[in-house]
Amino acid sequence: MVLAPYAVRPETSRGRLHPEAGGDARSPFQRDRDRIVHATAFRRLQYKTQVFVYHEGDHFRTRLTHSIEVAQIARSIARLLALDEDLAEALALAHDLGHPPFGHAGEDALNSAMKPYGGFDHNAQSLKAVTLLETRYGGFDGLNLTWETLEGLAKHNGPLRRPSPYIADYDARHPLDLDTHAGAEAQVAALADDIAYNNHDLDDGLRARLFTLEEVGTLPLIGEALAEARQANPDMAPDRVAPEMIRRVINLMVVDVEVETRRRLTVLDPASVDDIRRAREPVVAFSPRMAEANLALRDFLFTRMYRHWRVNRTMAKSKRVVQMLFSLLHGGPQMLPPDWRSRAGDAGSAQCALVVCDYIAGMTDRYALEEHRRLTDPDVPG
Repeated sequence: MVLAPYAVRPETSRGRLHPEAGGDARSPFQRDRDRIVHATAFRRLQYKTQVFVYHEGDHFRTRLTHSIEVAQIARSIARLLALDEDLAEALALAHDLGHPPFGHAGEDALNSAMKPYGGFDHNAQSLKAVTLLETRYGGFDGLNLTWETLEGLAKHNGPLRRPSPYIADYDARHPLDLDTHAGAEAQVAALADDIAYNNHDLDDGLRARLFTLEEVGTLPLIGEALAEARQANPDMAPDRVAPEMIRRVINLMVVDVEVETRRRLTVLDPASVDDIRRAREPVVAFSPRMAEANLALRDFLFTRMYRHWRVNRTMAKSKRVVQMLFSLLHGGPQMLPPDWRSRAGDAGSAQCALVVCDYIAGMTDRYALEEHRRLTDPDVPG
């Protein structure tokens, strides 16, 4: 496919922090994607949750299935806009690598525990995973991804005026131009995340019976898609209605992104990716009408799903697990596995907090629960 002038081009990549020979027919961004898929942190996403803990049902989304769904949407949008699909896919697959166990509950607990040491942010942790924590290669820590992939991970939500401590430290060693937007491929991956996240949480919420089709049918866009699904298939089984509705919502959102992005590109008339980076606003976006409908869906999910009493119970228990793990290990780093203990330093120190945070952030839900039992239950062997 011929790329648009404003696409990120593999042949003009700024390269890797540690130079490597090419060696095969893959583009730099295809190699990035493959390294991400083979990373330990990527495999762990299988047992990291979105909303429901892994044992609550086999059909609910995990961070892994969510990341694959984001990648599918990102590739579709990138193809429509003549962008580099491989870079968009790599960013989509990597965007959640830094999420701790138990979704937002785990992140809130780690952020609270790490307040004296700069807090915790899963976006910064994703960058840390691919630049430091992965240990698969002999010549360097991390995955040694291209500058463009690292830029997209750091800035997919826009310029960073106040970067987190790790991103600021990494930028000092390997500048990522934090004061500009990322390329259009990173912007596509960020919006694909929004599309997938809201629609698939809607699907999971319906599956868990936290709300009904009739209730979501009152929302803008959702009601339109629901009516269309029922009209197209009047005799379909009840359990097929929600999937038919949701695939229509996703399609409407993707089409809207294409139309609005083309409008913004026409106004900006970028000649290169640098024009995208220097633009005053993102070029990849929803139209105002779609942004409003998406916000209504997000507000509905916040009230009816993320604050549902059943979800609140799970979140409260999950936070206590993470808080207890952090407290015990920060105060007793001698209980860490040897490779982590050797880096932790003194109990209660800032260095110890950073190492314990990395250790917990890498856990799956299942491992966190097992580690909690090992550390708190006298009857469970350590």
